[in-house]
This record gives sequence, C-alpha cells and structure tokens, in this order.
Amino acid sequence: MFGGRSRALRIPFRSRLIPGASVKESGASRARASAARSDPGQARPLRVATSALRVSSFVPESSSFPGVKSHGDLLDFSVRDPETFWGTLAEARLVWDQLFHRVHDGDFGRGRIAWFLGGRLNVSVNCLDRHANRFPNKVALIWERDEPGTEVRITYRELLETTCRLANTLKRYGVQKGDRVAIYLPVSPLGVAAMLACARIGAVHMVVFAGFSSQALAGRIHDAQCKVVITCNQGVRGGRVIELKRTVDDAVKECPTVKHVFVGQRTDKKVAMGDIDIPLEEEMEKEQPECEPESLESEDLLFLLYTSGSTGKPKGLVHTQAGYLLYASLTHKCVFNYQEGDIHGCVADIGWITGHSYVVYGPLCNGGTTVLFESTPVYPDPGRYWETVQRLGINQFYGAPTAIRLLLKHGDSWVSKYDRSSLKTLGTVGEPINHEAWQWYHNVVGEGRCTLVDTWWQTETGGICISPRPSEEGAKIVPTMAMRPFFGIELALMNEKGDHLKGNNVTGALCITKPWPGIARTIYGDHQRFLTAYFNKYPGYYFTGDGAYRSEEGYYQITGRMDDVINISGHRLGTAEIENALDEHPDVPETAVIGFPHELKGEAAFAFIVLKESGTLSEPATIEDLKSIVASKIAKYAVPDHIMVNTWVDSSIEEGVPSRTQDRGFLLLDGEATSQNPIRENHETGAEENSQWGNYKSWGPQHTG
Repeated sequence: MFGGRSRALRIPFRSRLIPGASVKESGASRARASAARSDPGQARPLRVATSALRVSSFVPESSSFPGVKSHGDLLDFSVRDPETFWGTLAEARLVWDQLFHRVHDGDFGRGRIAWFLGGRLNVSVNCLDRHANRFPNKVALIWERDEPGTEVRITYRELLETTCRLANTLKRYGVQKGDRVAIYLPVSPLGVAAMLACARIGAVHMVVFAGFSSQALAGRIHDAQCKVVITCNQGVRGGRVIELKRTVDDAVKECPTVKHVFVGQRTDKKVAMGDIDIPLEEEMEKEQPECEPESLESEDLLFLLYTSGSTGKPKGLVHTQAGYLLYASLTHKCVFNYQEGDIHGCVADIGWITGHSYVVYGPLCNGGTTVLFESTPVYPDPGRYWETVQRLGINQFYGAPTAIRLLLKHGDSWVSKYDRSSLKTLGTVGEPINHEAWQWYHNVVGEGRCTLVDTWWQTETGGICISPRPSEEGAKIVPTMAMRPFFGIELALMNEKGDHLKGNNVTGALCITKPWPGIARTIYGDHQRFLTAYFNKYPGYYFTGDGAYRSEEGYYQITGRMDDVINISGHRLGTAEIENALDEHPDVPETAVIGFPHELKGEAAFAFIVLKESGTLSEPATIEDLKSIVASKIAKYAVPDHIMVNTWVDSSIEEGVPSRTQDRGFLLLDGEATSQNPIRENHETGAEENSQWGNYKSWGPQHTG
C-alpha cells in the first residue's frame, strides 16, 4: 500500500553511482592531519562488553591531560580547565578548514556564549565526506519504514550524493547562506538529507515535527522568516496516512516569506501542485552528485528548533556549528558506549532535539550506523520495537518512558518472543521514568544484563547533561536517577532565595554553572527573552527550569518542572499555549490549564474553563469544539485529557478555576484536591484516560483521541 515512490524518499533521484566509483574530495573535506589520526569512524580493536569503560577508551585524548587517570579525574579536569579539555577534543575530533584561535568566550553573567572562535568548518563534511571517502559502502542509515520487514539501508556514499543533489537544488532556487529552510517531513532519509543539505550550503534548517497543525507550522515559519519549505505528499505512520502537503498548503497561506515549497513523494498519491510548489525528485535528478561545501564560522547558525515556553509563544532556540556538533558526537560516543560497527537505535522523530542529536548529527559525526524509525511502538502489534531490534541487530536502544510504560501494560510475551541479545545499552529520554517501568525495561527488555541510562537534557542544552554513564568502570546505577553530570557540566542546586545549596540530601532549582559547547546561543530574534528565561532568575547560572534532588551519595534525580510547562509523553508544552488556543472560543471568556500525573504519558493537560451564560452551544458541543481548536492550533497530543466546565468564576481556587500562576502542586480532579508527588508518583487516571490512550500510538505523538 505504501510502496511506489517510497524508494524515492530513500534516494530521491534515479541515477546510481557505479560500484567502485570514487567520491570527489572537496576542499573543505581535506582533514587536518590530527583529525584524520583521530577519526571517530576508524575501526578500533577495543571491544569491552560493559558500558563503564576505562577513561582512555572513550576519551583517548585524556592521555595528554595532566593527572587524569580515571573518570573522576577527567570530570574534574573538564570543569577546572575547560579551555584545554574542549580545545583538545575539538581539534582532534572535528575536520577544520581553519583551526580556531580561541576556545571560548563569554559567560552566563552576560548571557553571551561563543566557542572555537576563528575556526571554520562544515558540519556535513564532518558527518558525510570524511566517512564516504574512507568507507563509501558503509551503511549510514537504516530506514525502518512503517511496514515491518521493509527496511532500507543507505550507505555514506549514497547519503552524500543525495545531500549534494538536494543542496544544489536549493541553491538553484535561490537559497543562500543564512536563509531559513523549514523541513516538514516524516522520519526518512530525505529528512536527514534535507538537514545536511542546509548545513552544506550554510542555510539554517528549522525542522517541524510532522504532526503539528498547519497553524503551529505557520507560526514557526513566520517567526523564522523561512524562505522555502521542504515536505512530501503524505506521511505514513502506524498504518495511517498523514496529509502533509495539505497541512503545508494551509500553513503557507499565512507566510509571505515562503517563495518555494519542495514536494517529495512518500506514497503514490498525486497531490495538487500550486505556483510555488516544486516536484523535488524531478529537480534533484537534474543536479550533480557533488556540491562544494560552504566554509562556515564556528558560531554561524546551524539550526533553529522551537520549544514551548511558559508565555504561550514557542521559542526558536538557536544552535550553532562546531560546539553543537562536538557535544552531540561526544555524548553519543560516551553515554551509549558506541563502538565501531554498532547499530544505534534511537526511535525519536527528527522533529525533536533527540532526533537531531542522537539520530542524525551525533551518530553520523562518529561515522556510525543509525536507525530511522518511521512507525510507532504498537504497529502492527506491541512487539514492534523488539522485532526491529532482532531483525536489525540494534546495539543501543534509546526511547521515551511513555512508550515503555505503554508496552509494559501489554505484558512480557511481546518482548520475550524476540531475540534481544544484540542489545548492550538501553536509554530513556524526555521525561522521568518511574520505578516499575525502569525495572521492567532493565529486567525484561534488557534481561538484567544491559546498561540502562536514564538521561536528562533539554532542547536548550543540545545534548545529554546528566546520565549514569560514562562513569568509573563497574560504578553502580541507581534506578530512575540520571545520577552523574557529563564532562564539562558543573551542576548547582539553588534555593528560593537564590543561595547555592551545598552538601548532599538537598532539593532545589537545577542550574548549571559554566557554559559548555552544546548550549543554545539565543532565542531567534529575541535575545532578551533568552536572558529572562534562563539567566536572570539566578544571575551567573543557567537555570534549567527543573527541580532536582541530590542524594546522600551526590547523585542527581530530576523532580520535575518548576515553571508553567508540562511534559506530555516527553514533549514540553507551555500551559499558556493551550490556554491561548482555548481562549479563542467565543463562548469561553476564561481558561486555566495545569498538568496532572498520568500513568502512561507522565503528565497530561487538565483544562478549567468558564462558559458564558449566553453561550449558544451545549456543554458537550463546546468541549468538542475546544478539543478541535487545540488540535488545529497546536497538535492532537496537546488536547487536554479533561475539561472541567464552570458557568461562573470565583476568585478562589476552590471554585475549580485555578490561576496559572498559582501553585501547581494541587489540582481539582473529580471534585477532590489531589496532591502531585514532586518526584514520580503514578496517578491512576481511570478507564477514560486509558481508553483515550489507546489511540496514542507513538513517541512523537500525533494520534491522541
């Protein structure tokens, strides 16, 4: 059903490179001798089963650092002397056109951050050319398409050619360095090639999750002032067809900056093509498979990625070239103990930061093989993940606690029927994981032998900041705890007065004391908002917005959000954003949205609304209208699980409409006050929520009932 042109999304042109043909080496791809010697794609004889390796195995450069003999030594050194630590790694691990003359400038006090000043490089060269030149037939991508058993493998040579043809197409249609390019595509090789094509020519990509509504897409395109959009006719997920082109058509009506829409073909379905629409595969066939990469400064923009904020307007976070790439690749290597020849299975959508860092940039910079998972955890049945692990031989599996909790409910049999002996490392991302899910993931999925890393990080951080690994060899892992800061990350807990909390067994606001290369540089077009959101509350510190507990042993556990942002299935969403959508209903003069614990999603939205007495619709009809408004303006997964209706408002919370600025530790549910455990208490939400969850089939949600 979903065949046909699907091959075109794998290699979006019909010509094929003759076997054995060489790949042209561009000027920017000629590596410095030091980079070639330390190429992370180079095969290494060291293969150790445990993920807690000797420090020299995951950071061989540490041999040049004075006094560093252990993980603890290296962590201390990375914080004490970040100039030497990051400078040495950047020179050794990245391919430079021109080496940087200064490692770092700026600090959190000024909200000014820059890394590797004076350096010039190209991210696509680091992710493609250097590996294609040495190992052209090595598999870069395994596209696990929606239908199981139809995976497609793409080599580094093929991916480089596809990227170059797409880059040349963009240039022919006027896309230049600094132009913003919106990408609204399913998880596919074309999506990866689109990101890398932008990086190759110096354009700034802005990937939007292909489940967002046309209005959410339009808002992001408008804010970023995008010049072109790259999409395809339809998406396919969980056996369902998603009308991507139709969504883009509706969005660009409100976006006068968009000059062209490039349309690929994921299915055989013909779609209406307008004056600005361009058939992507046809245009790429006209281009050469070589494109000279743009030499870019370390601090030139690489991509924008929008994340929800407490004010209702999504924030376009800016990530730049060298620092982001180094941090993504180093965390990929060290946290997951990625070794040459491994198959890395991160099942995130490329529309989220997890997909950027651990599906695309981290693995490809390291010369790895990375899986693109197009489907859902329960399609065609709840064994999909584990059947994929068996068939592809996945070694690292990185997913969301929401999916793990969902699959746990389906029982062990869907796991045990498949061979998971290839797995070495399991990971979770996006939200805290509860004890029951952690134990099931470790003992049933991982058979008690796999390292399980519960990672903490954010869109803003660019990569993992707290994780049980790397660590000393044999160091213990405490269930449900992120535990240890990564190299270069110095954590601090702050109290309400802004005092730095010392010692252990304390809880406070989680902050980071010093810049690291992967951190976002600003909010696009609004640096003051960047300063206000992250640096003004605790001057001199980066405030994460999360609370954390530091245990007696000095390990960290995330206790949840401290602002008006809820975490639905691992995806942050500002309560104000939902409120703004609900407020558009003519019969609803006032709204308030809070989060509540959900057994499967982690958190879900609970809306309190006031209805005008003069309203024309019945209460059930109004509620359905409100759900449709939220789905159309944001996405289906943002629709509140509960909407509580009042016909008048009292100023007190007892009447059921709490202020968004009031303490979110209590909420009214079914007429009773329910306390939210600040750590990870599962809340029994009853049959209604569970039945709604039956339609919620994917990480990167889009099928909420």
